[in-house]
Amino acid sequence: MIDLYSDTVTRPTAPMRQAMASAQVGDEQLLEDLTTNLLQNRIAQLLGKQDALFLPSGTMCNEVAIKAHTQPSDAVLCDRLCHIQRSEFGGPALLSGVTTEPIDGANGIFTSQQLMQTLSCFGGYGALPRLVCVEQTHNYGGGTIWPLDQLRDVCKTAHDRGLLTHMDGARLFNACVATGIPASEYAASCDSVWIDLSKGLGCPIGGVLAGTSEFITRCRRFKHLFGGALRQSGIVAAAGVYALDHHIDRLGDDHANARLLAQGLNTIPRIKVENPNPQTNIVFFTAEGLSIEEFHAKTRSAGLRFSTSTQRIRAVTHLDVTAVQIKQAVELVRQLVS
Repeated sequence: MIDLYSDTVTRPTAPMRQAMASAQVGDEQLLEDLTTNLLQNRIAQLLGKQDALFLPSGTMCNEVAIKAHTQPSDAVLCDRLCHIQRSEFGGPALLSGVTTEPIDGANGIFTSQQLMQTLSCFGGYGALPRLVCVEQTHNYGGGTIWPLDQLRDVCKTAHDRGLLTHMDGARLFNACVATGIPASEYAASCDSVWIDLSKGLGCPIGGVLAGTSEFITRCRRFKHLFGGALRQSGIVAAAGVYALDHHIDRLGDDHANARLLAQGLNTIPRIKVENPNPQTNIVFFTAEGLSIEEFHAKTRSAGLRFSTSTQRIRAVTHLDVTAVQIKQAVELVRQLVS
């Protein structure tokens, strides 16, 4: 199987498994797991924040952050296609009692003017705007990178109006590798930010949420409320430490493979690629004359997997897919739609 379903399908490499097996562990709830502490300190330093908290998933990072930043009946402003809005089962409403106010960004990226227009819609009988969320890179936008100046401008607008800012940084390191801009520069304008370990970094589980010491102390309470102690989490935190040392720079290979895939698919009649020159590791396309179900069935039977929705097909490159396999994938699609 050439698996382009997502970068979440990556498996730990042999050296990563060795690091996990030899990890120093303790009770993380008592702050005694040395490997978890090391990972949290490393991420806080990389993001330029005071403290950080290891959590089981990126979705939990978002939901804990929203809970820590807001009060019931507040409003969270975000792009209409962001993960918080589209892919978390209404978690902000259920867990925090807040509403989400969508903004129609361009490929997931909105402007300070759009933010101000959205804020102008709130009145005396509406929810209280409290938090602005951005996603870096933007998944449904095709792995689009927030331009640093635009990100700063949006966050300044939010702060000037008394709102807090949060970055869903699931693929933040992809943006860093693509642009050469340090993670701390992207994170500086945001009150909280997290990075995912289980996507391009290739870890089996986890995300790390960062912010001020006061914020993280508050998040620890909600971590326990939402799921409890992780105990000897160093076994999985060790994978994150290994990934920080060995798997960040190689994200550039995934970006090169995404461009190779997009450009190859773009030469196939009936295949329409949304962006033949993707910024990072995500490619969206459609297949004319075939339903999504037909395309999915044909490719799966040929040993090739994409993720599909009702309208689009998505391919995500990652460390378990080589350039040779990308070329094979293009030829398989060419044969299947011819």
